[in-house]
Amino acid sequence: MLLPRNLKALCRLWVADRFMAELLQFVISGLTVGAVYALVALGFTLIYNATDVVNFAQGEFVMIGGMVSAFAYAAGVPLMFAAMLAIIVAIIVGLILYRFGIEPARGASSVVLIIITIGASIAMRGLAALVFDKQFHKLPAFSGEAAIRVLDASIVPQALWVLGGALVIVAALWLFLTRTLFGKAVLATAANRMAAQLVGVNTSFVMSFSFAASAAIGAIAGVLVTPITFTSYDVGTALALKGFAAAVLGGMGNPLGAVAGGLIIGLLEALGAGYVSSSYKDAIAFMVLIGVLMLMPGGLFGKAHTERV
Repeated sequence: MLLPRNLKALCRLWVADRFMAELLQFVISGLTVGAVYALVALGFTLIYNATDVVNFAQGEFVMIGGMVSAFAYAAGVPLMFAAMLAIIVAIIVGLILYRFGIEPARGASSVVLIIITIGASIAMRGLAALVFDKQFHKLPAFSGEAAIRVLDASIVPQALWVLGGALVIVAALWLFLTRTLFGKAVLATAANRMAAQLVGVNTSFVMSFSFAASAAIGAIAGVLVTPITFTSYDVGTALALKGFAAAVLGGMGNPLGAVAGGLIIGLLEALGAGYVSSSYKDAIAFMVLIGVLMLMPGGLFGKAHTERV
């Protein structure tokens, strides 16, 4: 009787080990893709706070970062300079979007501004198909392809770059907003644009800066994730929708909430694909978005507000 009991205990231990290894693998994958969603959501939040615009072209900045860096690297440009070129191009596109799309329509309704950003997204996607191509492209991993083993789970080194890059960007943005004079001007513009103008803040420059910064963040996300997921001219649409869902989940306008929302959606996607079905992977973000809008319109970390009429 001793052998069967030992055998059962060994079987339970093996099943538990396999479950933990599998769960850890899903969590790592979810956090990696969630970090990208978090950066996209952070771009949404920056622009929304400064301009009250929901920029549905935000995902296209990720596409620009991936495509420009991939093509520049294929043309012989060193990887670091290819990444810098991609970020510069994305910033220029972001400034053009603000100068010729958003600023002339500043007095228009929110619906009109959203339609402008959707139109800009379609135009940027079409131009990318013409300038580049419609194939998938990849960058080499920054630290090689050899997987790192952690408790029977495999971690590709590039995932650490994505997570570390997201962490650095979030920390740098927090320090900028809370420790610099211009960062406080951005916060003042987000809180009350008219009051910021009255105390001498150049709100037009602040708004153009928000588009440039969000474009740079999107491009960095594109450069970091392209060695893992590939890129093409049309990857921005899904990223914009999932980034928007993450921003709404965390509380629209809350930077830390945007990061938390992105990580949560990434984890839900990975766990849902692993334990339910990969067919529902892309639907999870939209299910979360619908649920939040129905049950918690302010998001997880949004602030309740009232308006006197």
